[in-house]
Amino acid sequence: MNNAASPSAAPTSTALAPWIAAQAQSLLAQRGHAWLLAGPSGLGQYALALALARAWLCDRPTAAGACGVCASCHAIDVHTHADLCVLMPETVLLDLGWPLSEKAQSEIDGKKRKPSKEIRVEAMRDTVEFAQRTSARGRGKAVLVFPAERMNVFTANALLKTLEEPAGDVKFALATDAAHLLLPTIRSRCLGHTMLWPDQPSALHWLQAQGLPAAQARVLLRASGGRPADALMMAPVSERWSLLPKAVQRGDVSVFKDWTPAQTVDALHKICHDLLAVRAGAPPRFFEPADLPKGGSWASLSAWGKSLGETRRTVEHPFNAGLMQEALVSQAQLALNLKA
Repeated sequence: MNNAASPSAAPTSTALAPWIAAQAQSLLAQRGHAWLLAGPSGLGQYALALALARAWLCDRPTAAGACGVCASCHAIDVHTHADLCVLMPETVLLDLGWPLSEKAQSEIDGKKRKPSKEIRVEAMRDTVEFAQRTSARGRGKAVLVFPAERMNVFTANALLKTLEEPAGDVKFALATDAAHLLLPTIRSRCLGHTMLWPDQPSALHWLQAQGLPAAQARVLLRASGGRPADALMMAPVSERWSLLPKAVQRGDVSVFKDWTPAQTVDALHKICHDLLAVRAGAPPRFFEPADLPKGGSWASLSAWGKSLGETRRTVEHPFNAGLMQEALVSQAQLALNLKA
């Protein structure tokens, strides 16, 4: 799964992981008004985008980035900086503690609608208007877009002209784990940066610095496929992780208690991946070999993986979570109990 809290969540600590700090320093040394930060989820795209914005707006920036103590840095820490526009789906804004616009907050509080999972055209229009205003603090302005793939064609087109001809001193940081879903015209108007994977010792050291015991950090880093930000978000499920494959084979839905359908699908996909890898003679990636059940044929596992891929595309629709989990586990149990 991406994490145990929300598909869009990210660590809230202001201390940058060393591999993110190194990337920020490298990008800040280069010229350009728009960066597209892309790579698999869990590699710190949001953290890097925010680090760039902090440095661009900082009162006393250094070659390494923002100073962290000036009035500008404090304003970003408390999510009130007048020269920073954070463009996100409303669900992500709420997850990360950023304020909604007054109109959006009023509509949601009044039960007129639910928070949007896409970046709304209205929010994009506000961003275009923001880009045209004069800087409040005199250090220029910054726009952070995350996850950038949540722009539909209308919001992307609304951003396009501002990216092409930014008014005044405004810089953009677009962060995504699905760059292929962005319009080619958006990608072509940004400088591209591919997120770097940290080595395992660095990732484990960072996870332990966030308060995870060494053994738990190793389990979670493996469970996340080596993605530290995802591993940190999975901390609440670390004790259950190794139990999942055999519990699913028994049809035990309770192991997914308090999980969203998206998290459940992601975990099942990882079980399926590892079982197919073992059948092909490769080592498992997300689980230890002893955690995996013996059943499942190549045909049943392949069909199960294909079905999970189709389910992933609609998993955020408003289904009944409990019923959906029962159906998913039943499907998994059937695939896992067919003899090889």
